[in-house]
Amino acid sequence: MDRFDLGAYRRPISTHSVETQRWFDIGLNWCYGFNHEEGIKCFEKALETDADCPMVHWGIAYAAGPFYNLTWKEHGEAEANRAARRCFQHVQLARANAARASDVERRLIEALACRFPEPHVSAPPKFEQWDDAYAIEMRRVYSSFPDDHDVMALFVEALMMRTVRRLWDLKTGKPAANSNVLEALEVCERSIRLADEAGAAPHPAIVHLHIHLLEMSTMPERGMRSADLLGTMCPDAGHMNHMPGHIYVLCGEYEKAKLTSEKAVRANDLYLAYADQPTYYLLGCGHDLHLMMFTCMLLGQYRPALWAADKVRSLVTRDVVSIPDRPKLTQTVEGYHAMKSHVLVRFGRWQEIVDEPMDDEPELYLLTTAMQHYAKGVAHATLRDFSRAEQERERFHRHLARIPPERRFLSNPTRASLAVGAALLDGELAYHQGHHDEAYAHLRQAVELDDNLSYTEPWAWMHPPRHALAALLLDQGFAQEAEQVYRDDLGLSGAVQRCAQHPNNVWALHGLVECLKLRRETEELPALQTRLAAALAKADVPISSSCLCRTSAQPAQGCCH
Repeated sequence: MDRFDLGAYRRPISTHSVETQRWFDIGLNWCYGFNHEEGIKCFEKALETDADCPMVHWGIAYAAGPFYNLTWKEHGEAEANRAARRCFQHVQLARANAARASDVERRLIEALACRFPEPHVSAPPKFEQWDDAYAIEMRRVYSSFPDDHDVMALFVEALMMRTVRRLWDLKTGKPAANSNVLEALEVCERSIRLADEAGAAPHPAIVHLHIHLLEMSTMPERGMRSADLLGTMCPDAGHMNHMPGHIYVLCGEYEKAKLTSEKAVRANDLYLAYADQPTYYLLGCGHDLHLMMFTCMLLGQYRPALWAADKVRSLVTRDVVSIPDRPKLTQTVEGYHAMKSHVLVRFGRWQEIVDEPMDDEPELYLLTTAMQHYAKGVAHATLRDFSRAEQERERFHRHLARIPPERRFLSNPTRASLAVGAALLDGELAYHQGHHDEAYAHLRQAVELDDNLSYTEPWAWMHPPRHALAALLLDQGFAQEAEQVYRDDLGLSGAVQRCAQHPNNVWALHGLVECLKLRRETEELPALQTRLAAALAKADVPISSSCLCRTSAQPAQGCCH
């Protein structure tokens, strides 16, 4: 627990024990990096040398409760009751010893009591009431202690927890209904400004949350400095190393996102080598590899994308997927396990897809099995084995019908993200059978379905449907519509929500340059060719089209082989 470099941040608390203070600081830094279970272990160590320390009991209650990646509603029923009981008990212990706490500590303890008012989950659950009550009380604490950076961080987090991943309206760019995002952003940036004025480093949780506040906004570049700062602050905290990658991907800095992901994976490997059993943090480890897959796919780098996909599968063992009573953990890591199919389709590894054995536990590996049927259907269609493609499509839909409607992968129902795949599969099969108009209708539907998925990063369907639509439009000479589709994908038209754009990705750049050449455009073309050449130089496969389902295209010159 104390072998990791989590950065320099410390918060003095009311204790006479040096050991208690040390373990509290380590635990708090783990929590700020979203490894709450490890934080609890450290707080429990802190109790060994000061059993009545009120802030240590506050820490256990804080760490055992919900956070941005695990809301109350994402807990299983038994899991939620265990958490509520533990949180309530430790808040009461903190309150019982509050006479030895400082003023701000007593206020933080009382605020947390609003979050955990009962030792069990009521029926119907009052989660929203608890979240609202905690946010209201933390606003009062902030009003009383406006220059305390921990108070600012905890207040910002409390505001965010009211509308997790619903901070902004994706279509309008304005705050979402009931969201306190503007208030949270103002507090966050005030904390950063105060640190700058004092010549000090920003609070690690503040820059972490700053990225979360901006990642689904129309202005992710506003978080670039926070991303750059956070990347060096907490060397052995995998999630903190990973977080800058969100801003980098959204701003088209894919190589930086890849390097960030590699750093996060190294830190996670150190932690996993130490951890004695699977914890919720494994979801974070899978997420870091998921982002690495995504950024490498947009770079056109097959080898590291495949490496990340295979590493996820090595971490997400059957024992993990079958853990009882922890639905968010098991369903999400099984979703990460499924993402290898996206990598194989992205890079046109058709024969490998066809040859891959089907998972032999389809009821356990629900998304993995669906993605395999989807990928095999696309592969057979592209290879013009239409009978087998239709068989795989039928198997895909038969399996899809067995997926419970409440099953989720990240922010979306599993059926919603797979609906994009269903439309893509229909489009690919129709296209290769020669039914082009029908194919385009399906592919346009896939684009629309994809655009209307709920926010998650990486996007719930990792292979942008626009890449397939535009590639196959170009294949039949419909260059004008294809050009518009590429502009939308690259974020040049402003017609697509900011978080679903892919600035400077090699696939759409290749397609847009092809379109401009076809109409002999001369003003934009030179600059775009320069950008394409830079992108091609980073790819490790030949780039012949924005989607390798377009088999008639020839590789672009200047790419790596």
